Amino acid sequence: MDYYQILGVERSATPDDIKRAYRKLARELHPDANPGDAEAESRFKQVAEAYEVLSDAEKRARYDRFGTSANRMSGGGGGDPFAASGLGDLFDAFFNAGARSEAGPQRGADLEVVTQLSLEDVVNGVAKEVSVRTAVACDTCEATGAAPGSHALRCDQCGGTGQVRQVRQSILGQMVTTTTCARCSGEGVTISDPCHVCSGEGRRVEEQTYVVDIPPGVDDGATLRLTGRGAVGRRGAGAGDLYVLVQVEPHPTYRRDGDNILAELHVPMTQAALGAKISFAAIDGEVEVTVPAGSQTGTAFRFRDRGVPKLRGRSRGDLILALVVDTPTELTPEQEALVRQLAESRDEPVDDPSDGVLDRLKSKFGN
Repeated sequence: MDYYQILGVERSATPDDIKRAYRKLARELHPDANPGDAEAESRFKQVAEAYEVLSDAEKRARYDRFGTSANRMSGGGGGDPFAASGLGDLFDAFFNAGARSEAGPQRGADLEVVTQLSLEDVVNGVAKEVSVRTAVACDTCEATGAAPGSHALRCDQCGGTGQVRQVRQSILGQMVTTTTCARCSGEGVTISDPCHVCSGEGRRVEEQTYVVDIPPGVDDGATLRLTGRGAVGRRGAGAGDLYVLVQVEPHPTYRRDGDNILAELHVPMTQAALGAKISFAAIDGEVEVTVPAGSQTGTAFRFRDRGVPKLRGRSRGDLILALVVDTPTELTPEQEALVRQLAESRDEPVDDPSDGVLDRLKSKFGN
């Protein structure tokens, strides 16, 4: 199994490259996004395994030298305490449970959730609620995994180290290999009387809701980290982080361009020709636009500091309005007469009232 190929990165990839590749694939393959898709679930597990190894400098170095056998845990022994209850696959899919290389419970997995923002939220900042299905500490056993009144025991196979050393003879002499203890899954302890609520995991899955303070000026595609809000680890281990991916919904009126906000200002022909003062509803309140007489479509009006706040500064971008001159339609007879009078006074030829398309067709065919 080639971990680099699984994540779609080169062997020279930086830690940031690996993290970006993992997050992209994890979003695409997550069980929540692919319910009932066994192939996506299998690939999700492979991606999680690859990231666990390549994101750790020591494990990555071992993998580069010796391949997957250097980091993969041996099977058998105690097995997954959730297998009998049918929750094993759920925990494995969410938290990559069971992949360990040292004694003691490992920190819980990082999780990711998407939140949708409006452009108004981006300009003003907003507190958003996000919900995520995650692992939380089991209240019944106080996250120990042991039934109330009992406790975990030191593993008698590895002596509490979480690792088993094996010595064998080879033509080169004695070879010593160290593997994760199969009986305790590398935790150094075993539980003879597991908690009936969490089946010895010390955690259970439930929906959690958090409030995220999103600052003004955040970009579409930005990721905010909530430290310690990810999945808790097994049996009292620390929690991972929750990453909140920001997606900004398209706005029907405004468009963001960097820190500037762009919009169209539609005015009738009369106001563009004669000039006018027009009120425009900006995101943060009304602005008054002075349209000079004779303004043409495409004329730009800039309003300083009425755009998007800069994320790491006190200033703001600008509001830029592009003028669009609207030609009147469906004129009343009186209005049409006035327009014709204007055209005549400016010596501008126009069609006769009866010189429409239908009249021209009739004239052509002699009807």
